[in-house]
Amino acid sequence: MTEATFRTTEHDHDACVDTAMETAETICAERGARLTAIRRRVLEIIWGGHRPIGAYDVLDQLSTEEKRAAPPTVYRALDFLLEHGLVHRVASLNAYVGCAEPGHGGEGQFLICMKCGAAAELRDPPVNEAIKAAASARGFVATSHTVEISGVCPNCA
Repeated sequence: MTEATFRTTEHDHDACVDTAMETAETICAERGARLTAIRRRVLEIIWGGHRPIGAYDVLDQLSTEEKRAAPPTVYRALDFLLEHGLVHRVASLNAYVGCAEPGHGGEGQFLICMKCGAAAELRDPPVNEAIKAAASARGFVATSHTVEISGVCPNCA
């Protein structure tokens, strides 16, 4: 099970981001995929905080650095990052968050703080299996699923 972690004063966020970027480079190299400068920067922006960020917020940050950044550029980068399991889309917020366990596929749960907007990924295999079993019992083959759980994080509690 992946532990759900929220950013705290003890959290070494720089190390967190460095690890995420190194892992992304490794996964892309293993798959023969190119982590271009724009894709890398979009991933860095997403990992900039432990809260989901919308595509247009990514575009705003990118536009301060890249004068020619346009929505299609960001959406193509996000599609690439999603395809390779480097980020997740949080549907209820129409936003993206870095994947705590890159490359694992489209299964997981997210704890989303309704006060500060922070999100933490929680991958609990028994929960994943329960979802698949319930779907299968109804003749449905689940290929991916994301559960979004709203509440209050430890920092806001």
